[in-house]
Amino acid sequence: MLAQTEQSATEQPAEAACGETKWIELIKEVIDEVRPNLRRDGGDCELVGIEGNKVMVKLSGACVFCKLSSATLEGIQAKIVERLGTFVRLVPVMGGVKASH
Repeated sequence: MLAQTEQSATEQPAEAACGETKWIELIKEVIDEVRPNLRRDGGDCELVGIEGNKVMVKLSGACVFCKLSSATLEGIQAKIVERLGTFVRLVPVMGGVKASH
């Protein structure tokens, strides 16, 4: 019984890391899909980090001051939620530094 518990304890972090890696890959795929449209308008978006269900992204170029940036973020968020099959919140951050909260 103890051996099973120890084995489960060592497998869980690996499974969590694998799940997070898959999330990162899927999120990057979605961003890469919308990137040509953003770049056509002089902007861009990049993944900064993930904390729980918060996906932090940095908008750059024309997207920074665009009045439609919130609609752009909502669209990206919807695509990410659809791809992951679970709710995440897209959070824009300034600079390239991950939010501490």
